[in-house]
Amino acid sequence: MTDLSRTPHGGRLTVDLGALAANWRRLAAEAAGAETAAVIKADAYGCGIPAAAPALRAAGCRTFFVAHLSEAVSARAALPPDAVIYVLNGFPPGSAEAYRGADLRPVLGSRDEVAEWAAANRAGRRPAALHVDTGMNRLGLSVPEAMALAGDPVLADVAPSLVMSHLVSAEVPDDPLTARQVGDFARVRAAYPGVAASLANSAGVFLGRGPRHDLVRPGYALYGGNPTPGRPSPMRPVVRLEAEIAQVREVAPGESAGYNARWTAPSRRRLATLSLGYADGFPRSASGRGEARVGGVACPFVGTVSMDLIILDVTDAPAEAARRGAPALLIGDALDVDAVGRNAGTIGYEILTGLGRRYAREYRGG
Repeated sequence: MTDLSRTPHGGRLTVDLGALAANWRRLAAEAAGAETAAVIKADAYGCGIPAAAPALRAAGCRTFFVAHLSEAVSARAALPPDAVIYVLNGFPPGSAEAYRGADLRPVLGSRDEVAEWAAANRAGRRPAALHVDTGMNRLGLSVPEAMALAGDPVLADVAPSLVMSHLVSAEVPDDPLTARQVGDFARVRAAYPGVAASLANSAGVFLGRGPRHDLVRPGYALYGGNPTPGRPSPMRPVVRLEAEIAQVREVAPGESAGYNARWTAPSRRRLATLSLGYADGFPRSASGRGEARVGGVACPFVGTVSMDLIILDVTDAPAEAARRGAPALLIGDALDVDAVGRNAGTIGYEILTGLGRRYAREYRGG
């Protein structure tokens, strides 16, 4: 149990860097010979790039993916010079020198991006990745565009080090779209001999050899999310969130709690208020459906999750546990990030990436 006394915020977020490293090693073993990279976008899924990136590097990771140039700059500062850093979300116009200056690799997803990188890259070729869209319809060259580009002399100046795509439904093993993507990407890969290929995300690592290719790009699973929904998770939990009970009160039958009186006590109830809310990344959608554990007992959220406060019904919790200053567990043990996401009507990804900046943070095992 975390000691929350003298905490500058009502919640404490504990990040287990040892578990993060163990999850990377578990995924590397599953990948069976493919290089295992790490996706550290969204501030390492809310865990913090400055702490998470070095822990993953110490575990053996050499290649990292972020979403934005600003994240890449943060990652470069946290990693040794030989770490490879790719930036996923396209190549903003006029940004070539920023990429080249920090030794970052853009992920190019259009002919315009390819042309601009090639023009800026002629003076000294730096590698880049090519993103091929095999079904997501967000970013990337179409399959025909990628096949046509394979014979274009401009590739000499692009210096592609990786050709990649992204699975649409990897967590659904029998989805026919996955088979179609695997087939389309295999054709593209064959058109780029000598260039490493990457298709598998966290769930894709567990789909067998077909999607793995030369490099896999796990993200969510590294941070404790289950990459095999419907089956026991092979990953270790990484984050734990506890909040201090700020106040306890009893309410009579018929009394309401929270904004707009959306909850009414059906009988005499004991309520506890936690000092955190949606400003800390705990979603408002968890109102009336989320829960915390107090003294090991499930205590439902009542009323509306507000900006800085959450109300629990602690009537069934032991009195010695449901008291001012005592901890309530919001993420951890049976309340893993997937369960918390379901309880909030969302997904664990949103829970992780929304983890607030106001929490007192503790890193362990790094």
